[in-house]
This record gives sequence, structure tokens and C-alpha cells, in this order.
Amino acid sequence: MSIFRRPDYHSEATQFIDQLKAAKPQLEAQQRAGRALLWDKNLDRSEQQEFKSAKVPQGAYVYQTHSDH
Repeated sequence: MSIFRRPDYHSEATQFIDQLKAAKPQLEAQQRAGRALLWDKNLDRSEQQEFKSAKVPQGAYVYQTHSDH
């Protein structure tokens, strides 16, 4: 180790998170469970293909109304 090396910097946010994790060790497991509940889903590829094939192409000007007069 160099004599010129500065101590590692930890921001206030990092210190807060470290303290929070030390005070609540179950917090990270709860976060992972919440993520699994909302985001980690198995997708059916055949359904995804159906969704893609049913998509209607967007026109050049989104706000253009299509009237036949």
C-alpha cells in the first residue's frame, strides 16, 4: 500500500444504505421477493409472437385524424 493512498471515500448515501442493511439484514431478501413478484416473470413465446403479429403499424403523423370526407 502506498503512503500517498487516500482512504476510500463513502458518500452519505452509501453510508446510509450500509447502516440500513446492517440494521435490517432481511431487507435485501424482501427487495428480491418484491422484484420477483412484479418483474421476474416467465413469458410464453407463442403469446409474445401473437402480440407482435397483431400490432398495428403507427402512421407518420400520430395526431392525424382519418376522416373520409
